Amino acid sequence: MIKKVQLPLQTMNLVVGFMVWVIISSLIPFISEDITIPPERLAIVTAVPVVLGSILRIPLGYYANVFGARIIFLVSFILLLFPVFYISEASTMTDLIIGGLFLGIGGAVFSVGVTSLPKYYPKEKHGLVNGIYGAGNIGTAITTFSAPLIATQIGWSSTVKLYLILLLVFAALNFFFGDRHEAKVKTPIFEQIKGVYKNEKLWFFSLFYFITFGSFVAFTIYLPNFLVNNYGLAEVDAGMRTAGFIAIATFLRPVGGWLADKLQPLLLLMGTFLVYTIAAIILAFSPSIGLYTVGSLAIAVSAGIGNGVIFKLVPFYFNKQAGIVNGIVSMMGGLGGFFPPIMLSIIFSLTGQYSIGFMLLSQVALASFVLVVWMYYQDRLVLAAEVFNSTGQGILVTDVSGTIRTVNPAFTRLTGFEKEDVVGENPSIMKSGRQSKEFYKEMWQEIKEQGMWQGEIWNKKKDGVEYLQWLNISAVKDDTGEVVRYVGTFTDITEEYRNNKNTNSSFSK
Repeated sequence: MIKKVQLPLQTMNLVVGFMVWVIISSLIPFISEDITIPPERLAIVTAVPVVLGSILRIPLGYYANVFGARIIFLVSFILLLFPVFYISEASTMTDLIIGGLFLGIGGAVFSVGVTSLPKYYPKEKHGLVNGIYGAGNIGTAITTFSAPLIATQIGWSSTVKLYLILLLVFAALNFFFGDRHEAKVKTPIFEQIKGVYKNEKLWFFSLFYFITFGSFVAFTIYLPNFLVNNYGLAEVDAGMRTAGFIAIATFLRPVGGWLADKLQPLLLLMGTFLVYTIAAIILAFSPSIGLYTVGSLAIAVSAGIGNGVIFKLVPFYFNKQAGIVNGIVSMMGGLGGFFPPIMLSIIFSLTGQYSIGFMLLSQVALASFVLVVWMYYQDRLVLAAEVFNSTGQGILVTDVSGTIRTVNPAFTRLTGFEKEDVVGENPSIMKSGRQSKEFYKEMWQEIKEQGMWQGEIWNKKKDGVEYLQWLNISAVKDDTGEVVRYVGTFTDITEEYRNNKNTNSSFSK
């Protein structure tokens, strides 16, 4: 029973964590009426919660494996009581920065669930499960939409205090319904980091999540104030539009995870980054509110699907180090939400427009698309190499002139010839001398006419022992129909031949 409630419980935990995480950015139009915040500092105040929310994801992902999700969520919600109360009593910009920094705990809990929940489900469901959990970032939409409405009635300070009740309720829920017997992994954190930091896929996934989740967080933080200042929208209207952006990205996250379970995840990421590139170019031209809405919604769709796909890939490639890798990747995503608003503010203060910032986003998205394409074909090459190296059949590959270019480990095991012995040589070095010239002439004539030949042939091992092969030779052609290489695959059937011979001799007697 307890195990069955972990997905809904941890998803709701994430909802609450993200609700708390964006309190300041959602209420900044109201807070700035009481606390003087210079325009050039506004982006810093709203982005500060992202800092700790990003950096803490590494230790929280690690300790979720060590202590279990129950303890980490419980402690996190108790710790959040202090910055939430402090912000509700804030009277200066410094108070907001200090309190906002520790609000980051709310965003950091993300790495807890993506580390814990896959333990309860088979691999083929990890994309959907992490997608459903990731949909907990709807918490940012709930606060962005509801906090301004409540603040118009009771003021922003009292609105912030309401979150204290929510945190206490969920601390209690985790105490009673969290899984006390979750499987633990206690490999030291530095040992885990040492095991993954040289893996290029870790840094590729970090870049991809930096863009997908980073843009989600950045737009969540930056849209309310941007829409008010640049398009003259009312505060509540801006909040509702931002909530719509968040809702679309959040709803599509489990869809992205589900699609990644069913389809090739890297192909989905290619489509994601192509849409990102086009959407960012649209936004770069400072369009009307209509076109700006289209561009923003395209970003929301890409962010949602991309986020779901990435956290299908992480446990697939890093099963044993999922905790630390989830922490690193999700940290980079959080930092992706910290830098863009500040960068956009700096660019705007220097140029008076946001175009350069959006063009930078389009170029990074395009570079990511290229990297995903490279990863896709690299995976295919690795798969081909694994098949080549692990098959039990001997394989040798020659060029069109018959010179051996490579052989597989099974070739060495069956013949005794090392790779260095045969590369650059002709397969004739293995001839036994039992077959006539006419035999080879007919064999190559058949290959020329039909593209392949198969049959029995006597050859010689490195130690001079003759053995019988079942050999298949295929001609490999390019797109123009020209033969570019020959591939021979064979098995040793000497024992089978001798057994049949002995059996036939017995019957003849």
